[in-house]
Amino acid sequence: MVNPGNEFKREEPTQSDLEIVQAQLGRTPRDVSAIAHRCPCGAPDVVETPPRLADGTPFPTFYYATCPKLTGAISTLESSGIMAKMNERLITDPELAGKYQAAHIDYEAARCAVARELNIEVPEIEGVTAGGMPDRVKCLHSLVAHSLAAGVGVNPLGDEALEELSQWWQNKPCSVIDNLIERNN
Repeated sequence: MVNPGNEFKREEPTQSDLEIVQAQLGRTPRDVSAIAHRCPCGAPDVVETPPRLADGTPFPTFYYATCPKLTGAISTLESSGIMAKMNERLITDPELAGKYQAAHIDYEAARCAVARELNIEVPEIEGVTAGGMPDRVKCLHSLVAHSLAAGVGVNPLGDEALEELSQWWQNKPCSVIDNLIERNN
């Protein structure tokens, strides 16, 4: 599968975007600073969250997958045992480990850029990214969200996971809020 919407650039969320994200999550989203990626159906599927929430809580998960169809597909992939194989490869493949380290650096740099933009400091999460980076795979949701937001070629393991996913957006897309409301009832 091709990385859907790879040319997307982050956008300020509209009220409609926030309503879709709320329906996707089944709760009010916390501190969405940007839409980091849109699904081919047009709805947000990855949001950016500032590194410090409005209540003062440090929040290292910068890219957050919101679409329940996407997160469901990722959960199914996680249950297949793929993460153990990825972890084995990180130990035995220095080139892959180097690219994964670079993904960790990219993730942290993007989060730090937003922190500077918002004029906030979050020393508590310095060096911490998401998904187990830079030395293990612990959450494909974070890695896929990073791949969708940053584009192909930035996070090799996120890209691999994304290639394995079904085309989650094709059946009952999240751009139709009624499709999400039915799921949450």
